[in-house]
Amino acid sequence: MPIVGIQETRKQQLIEATLASVAEYGLQNTTINSISRLAGMSSGIISHYFGGKQGLIEATVKQLLEELKRALLAKTAGGPMSPRQRLMMIVEANFTEFQRSRPATKTWLSFWAQAMHDPGLARLQHINNQRLLSNLRYSFRRVMTPDQAADAARQTAALIDGFWLRSALSESPEADFRHAEALCKTFIDNLLQHDGVNACH
Repeated sequence: MPIVGIQETRKQQLIEATLASVAEYGLQNTTINSISRLAGMSSGIISHYFGGKQGLIEATVKQLLEELKRALLAKTAGGPMSPRQRLMMIVEANFTEFQRSRPATKTWLSFWAQAMHDPGLARLQHINNQRLLSNLRYSFRRVMTPDQAADAARQTAALIDGFWLRSALSESPEADFRHAEALCKTFIDNLLQHDGVNACH
């Protein structure tokens, strides 16, 4: 295997070990040693590839963001779809099996809390927020005025994030995630119907 391939494989293993460590110990108690132990690698390799724990944490969060992006692209790759269909795909992308998994939920929760104190993570959180709003606004603007679409996007984004958070903290997260996804879709349908939009177009 070329050396570049080995490097990318090792980086991915370290990111997966970081997700596992945060799920088990939390972000504050995740250390270079806990990550390297779970990855089965020396602790020095983290500094070599990522410059230290902070760089690896940011790379892990970027992977979560990339997973969201890939999920949406995969769901919308089948050809033209109506605004309603695309909005439903945005909701589904935020509630995939990966985004509902324990490592992902624990990392997201830790990330949101730490982003209030860490400029690098705050920047990633801003990117995440703006990407969701932009995707929602794009679809709503096809059937609403720009101002209506902006309001609808903000409401829907808040609902997705809020329901995701409540589900992640629930005693029965799997059932709550499924219910949350359904409620978000119902909310979108109600928005479209309220504005006189034919949801099939």
